[in-house]
Amino acid sequence: MQIIRASEMGFCFGVRRAVDMMEEAVRERGDMVSLGSVVHNPQVVEKLRNDGLAVITDVAQAGDKPVAITAHGVGPDVIQVLEATGVEIIDTTCPIVTRSQQWARRLSEEGFAVVMFGDPNHKEMRGVQGWAKGHVLTVASEADVELLPEDFPSRVGVLSQTTETEARFASFVKKLFEVNIDRISELRVLNTLCHATTSQQAATIHLASQVSLIIVVGGRDSANTRHLAIVARECGAETYHIETADEIEPGWLAGHEKVGVTAGASTPDFVIDQVVSRLEELSA
Repeated sequence: MQIIRASEMGFCFGVRRAVDMMEEAVRERGDMVSLGSVVHNPQVVEKLRNDGLAVITDVAQAGDKPVAITAHGVGPDVIQVLEATGVEIIDTTCPIVTRSQQWARRLSEEGFAVVMFGDPNHKEMRGVQGWAKGHVLTVASEADVELLPEDFPSRVGVLSQTTETEARFASFVKKLFEVNIDRISELRVLNTLCHATTSQQAATIHLASQVSLIIVVGGRDSANTRHLAIVARECGAETYHIETADEIEPGWLAGHEKVGVTAGASTPDFVIDQVVSRLEELSA
C-alpha cells in the first residue's frame, strides 16, 4: 500500500505564529492564560497547558496573569475589558482574521450593512461580527439565504469566514444577490478567505485524484479540517476525519492500494507523522 501526503497541509502561518508567540510568552513570563483554546487542536492545547498556559472562558477568570488572545481573534469589547483590568495582553490574532475585522469595521463606517458567510457560533465569526456596527447578518450556508429584512440598508458588504471554501462562498454570494436583487442597490464582496486554507483544499482535491482513501487529520472542532473532509468526500474518495493515529481502524485500508493523508491548518507535524507511521505499520 502506498501512502501519499498532500502537498499542502498542517500548520498554517497564522497558527504557527500564534503557537510560537505563546510558547515564547510562557518562557519569558511564566504562567499565563489564553482566552479560549489557542487553536482547535487538543494536542497543541495540551502541550501549551503543560508549559504553563491555562485556558479560560471568561475575562473575569484571568486574575492578574497575562492574557493571550488566540489566533481566532476577539471583538473590540473584549479588548476594552482586558485593557480596563490592566493585565498584559499578548495578541496572537491571525493577520488574515485581523484583515476581516478591519473590513467589517470599514464597511460599517462607510454605511454598508454587513452580511457574513460562515458558522455564527465560530469564535472567529463572533469576533469579526463585533467589529461591525449597525446592521449585521450572519448566514451559515447557501441554503439559508432568504430575503433580507425590510429595514436592511440597500448597500451591502459581504465577508466570509476565512476557512470557508471558494466554491461555497461564490455560490453563496450568487444566491444572496439573486434572491435580493430588488433590495440591493450596491453589493461589495470582500474576499476574506485564507490563502493557506484554500491551498490546502486545492491540494486535497489533487490528492483525491491519486488515491481512493483519504485520512484527514485534525481537531473535530476545527472548521478548516472539517472542510477538508467535505472536499475529499465531494471528490469521491472514501474519507475519515481523525484526531490521532489511535483512531485508525485496520478495516479502513481493505481494498485500497493508495491512501492519502491531509491535515487541517491547526494540526502539528508530529501528529501527522504519527498517523503516517501507523498507516505504514498496518500496511506492512
